[in-house]
Amino acid sequence: MKTKGDQQLVKRINRSVLLRLVRAQPGLSRARLAAQSGLTKSTVSLLVRELLGDGWLDEAGASVADGMGRPSTPLHISVGVRALIGVEINIGIVRVVCVSLQGDVLHADAEALDDHAPPVVCAQVARRVAAAHRHLLASGLRLSGIGVGVPGTVDDATGVIRFAPNLGWRNVNLLPGLTDALAGEGVPADIDLQLQNDADAAALGEFEFSDGEGEDPLIFVSCDVGVGAGIVLNDRLFTGARGMAGEIGHTVLQIDGPRCSCGRLGCAEAFISSRVLEQAGGDTSRAARYLGMLLQNLWVTFEPRAIVVGGKSCEAHPEFLRGAIDTVARYAQSAGLAPPVIRAPRYGAWTPAVGAAALALHEYLRPLRSNADARRERSASAESPA
Repeated sequence: MKTKGDQQLVKRINRSVLLRLVRAQPGLSRARLAAQSGLTKSTVSLLVRELLGDGWLDEAGASVADGMGRPSTPLHISVGVRALIGVEINIGIVRVVCVSLQGDVLHADAEALDDHAPPVVCAQVARRVAAAHRHLLASGLRLSGIGVGVPGTVDDATGVIRFAPNLGWRNVNLLPGLTDALAGEGVPADIDLQLQNDADAAALGEFEFSDGEGEDPLIFVSCDVGVGAGIVLNDRLFTGARGMAGEIGHTVLQIDGPRCSCGRLGCAEAFISSRVLEQAGGDTSRAARYLGMLLQNLWVTFEPRAIVVGGKSCEAHPEFLRGAIDTVARYAQSAGLAPPVIRAPRYGAWTPAVGAAALALHEYLRPLRSNADARRERSASAESPA
């Protein structure tokens, strides 16, 4: 017997299918949506009516003949009703952005973070998010989700930050404290809240808000005090069994190389972190070769369509990325292969924050086994009697 919950999930899935089709192909008609989704025309008509009423879709432009019957009105993702908030928590700074469903930055705010104690961070983030929410309300926009990116390993099943060494955090469960702090600042409790590693979030931002097509697989590489990667594979964020995927800073590039902060020899971070570049006095040539080697390894492992490289090191030293691209190009030429696109991020220093906003959208558009669902299942399992 089908339950009400089953029917609601089917409806969520069908809505997400239509939204993703319109995001990928702006201007689709209802008839085209029915043809491409496999849903009946009556189901599509009903769901589109709901999505228009809920502010997810707009009817824009004149009615046109699409070859499938009478003239129809093109559908587009709405940019004037709903918005998202993204937060980056990092060493010494909190960044908060408001973005449209299409990735347009509507508001951006940054504030120094002097105390990394989790309760203090929760309170500060909540104040900045509440201010951003007030900005949205004043602009006539409705908040649809909040995403938070942190420089550490996040357990997908529980939301616990297992290790964020640069913040001094280990096994920190930030979500309950952040939820309470947001409620205390007047942010509605029913707003979806997501938490993820900052490089993973950045990868989603580049993927969800891409102005091109087909950048899947996509890898985002962050070069900062730490080095990490976010991986989008088969239309989903790939985080591994426990959220550890993408910890490329501690892959070994040279077995007898310099000692890394983790205690091992020859890790990528020991060659290309921002601290190493500072010690080199601005000479990035050696570090660029090792970054190129790391990108080459990612290329032959995942065969991505695009590798996006960002972070403080690349922002401060543009030649750093150029040198790495040259290293990859030399390898590609010797192997007789065409290298993937390697580029800087679209949002610069704001990429992790914008990506955190994209995280909330990404989860909404993929309702089957989302991170939030996994956490709820784990919590329910823990509370069930043996």
